[in-house]
Amino acid sequence: MTVPERMPPAEAHALNPVPASVRPGAEWRNWGRSERSRPEFAARPESVDEVVAAVNFARENGLTVKAWGAGHSFSSIAATEGLHVDVGALSGIVAVDGTRVTLGAGTNLYELPALLEPLGLALTNMGDIDRQTIAGAISTGTHGTGARFGGIATQVRAVTLVTAAGEVLRITATENPELLAAAALSLGALGILVEVTLECVPTFLLHAVERPEPAETVLAEWLQRTAETDHFEFYLWPHTTTALTKSNTRLPGDAPRHPLTRFSRWFDDEFMANGVYRAICAAGNRAPAIIPPVNRLAVKLSGNREFTDVSSSVFVTDRTVRFREMEYALPLEAVTDAVRAIQQLIADRGWRISFPIEVRSAAADSLLLSTASGRATGYVAVHRYWREDPAEYFREVEAILMDHGGRPHWGKLHNRHADSLAGAYPGFNEFVAVRDRLDPGRVFANDYLRQVLGQ
Repeated sequence: MTVPERMPPAEAHALNPVPASVRPGAEWRNWGRSERSRPEFAARPESVDEVVAAVNFARENGLTVKAWGAGHSFSSIAATEGLHVDVGALSGIVAVDGTRVTLGAGTNLYELPALLEPLGLALTNMGDIDRQTIAGAISTGTHGTGARFGGIATQVRAVTLVTAAGEVLRITATENPELLAAAALSLGALGILVEVTLECVPTFLLHAVERPEPAETVLAEWLQRTAETDHFEFYLWPHTTTALTKSNTRLPGDAPRHPLTRFSRWFDDEFMANGVYRAICAAGNRAPAIIPPVNRLAVKLSGNREFTDVSSSVFVTDRTVRFREMEYALPLEAVTDAVRAIQQLIADRGWRISFPIEVRSAAADSLLLSTASGRATGYVAVHRYWREDPAEYFREVEAILMDHGGRPHWGKLHNRHADSLAGAYPGFNEFVAVRDRLDPGRVFANDYLRQVLGQ
């Protein structure tokens, strides 16, 4: 099928009537300040009908459409020059059926504890950032850590989306079931999500142990510890021999809590991790030579604590220092060799890297474009302070991760194209076929989707 590389821009004099929710566009920037766009129009619909009207308006006027959540993707997955649809007003609980909770697609993850706790429920797993909308989180493959647990999209049991034709399409295990493995993690390529149904679990606690340990010991024990611990991750600081480990063990919801004191949480997570670290990153940007000794000092001052609290309070960390990130999903057993290769690369190039290498894990799943599709997975992420140019570091690290069978996180920076990605995902061609069915005219296309999915 041949489609235009870019849909023709709308001409003001030829526009069909403009829906009430649609207004002139303004510059959009993502949180990491790695992407920006200036759409011709923007909409903040307050109902599904208003989403339908916005999509119909765009299609009839030759505009492309992209949904906009919290802007926490580092890639240009949400950028458009046509119509930006902000789903933030479609939020909150829509329905509850036992442990299945249907949410408005614009519900932010940080809102979920207050919504789910009165129901005695929680998400099975979460990442360490909760600013995203639920639609954005599942559409980009947001995940936490834990070798027996999948990303947030694996908790999806149903979605409702508005298609390019303006149809409100319900996708469940019994309604259009053949589409669910694509729609649960869709890159925004199939339509505008308006509702998401998640399979939740009873409220539970996490016993958290955070310790600095010798990096070589942690790398040598990676497979064992990620298998034995419910949720295991570590941060390996460049220019040091230390890794900060986080081991979280699941406990029943009625187990005794021993949370961090208010002062301890403020000092560790706000003052040190955000305030002091922001100043360190800014100073390192101006004087890179200070980064190695500062990193060695940082690992001595942080990451040595133990506490028990509700799951969301343990999973999530408040991060206000802006950065840019690249993350790759590798076969679980390839992680150690890949991380060692990155360490050697940093040493050989003489780079001064202030952010740690982050390592996590996830269970295999069957979603078509999940980074963990078909294999037990380890995640390796690298970061740069947002005022630093990440291009050379990310490019060289990406080559290492590709050599180890890596798949890029859809919401983070990478340089992959459809030709190479098609061979990396067993469900790639099936997903493209679903896209052809639901969006043959590429109403939801942008440069990023053309890059990773092809025309």
